[in-house]
Amino acid sequence: MPENPDPTSEQNPWTLLSHRQVYDNDWIGLVEHQVLNPAGKPGIYGVVHYKNLAIGIIPVQGMDTWLVGQYRFPFGTYSWEIPAGGGARSESPEASASRELQEETGFKPAQLVLIQQMQLSNSVGDEVGLIYLATGLTKGPAQPTDEEQLQVQRVPLLEAIDRVYRGELTDSLTVAGLLKLDAMIARGTFTLPA
Repeated sequence: MPENPDPTSEQNPWTLLSHRQVYDNDWIGLVEHQVLNPAGKPGIYGVVHYKNLAIGIIPVQGMDTWLVGQYRFPFGTYSWEIPAGGGARSESPEASASRELQEETGFKPAQLVLIQQMQLSNSVGDEVGLIYLATGLTKGPAQPTDEEQLQVQRVPLLEAIDRVYRGELTDSLTVAGLLKLDAMIARGTFTLPA
């Protein structure tokens, strides 16, 4: 390992010495890596492995969208968000998006378009987020899972976007998805009805 690695190199500057599984459940695993850091010094690096994809869906009908409210245990706060959930890696992301939208809002989409892919916290985890735009909505009954106690709120789409700018919506999939949709509207790649 060089004393002063080239900071402009895109090669991996970390040396993996060993690793061990610290924790594992149906949703996440935690692995502790013994490493030599980019300066060649020993250290540890913990990585959270996510077993599912994070799937977010922005349902749009006319000038409106729907937000889902729920209590978020890790932060101890109530959060309004776009419909979202976990997508099993054995299922297509589109099937997961359609299922999550139906579970949380009752809507079945005729069209799903991937508008954003992102790494949600790449300094400590490998979670990948996919955000879909859902249109051609048909209403049916919502079917939340046992872990979900949800409220569903119909909101003008531009108001939901404004709530992001005002800092009222803070969930990462919600913020990224609504800002991406705002950029698509501004660039003319998505048109709201007149």
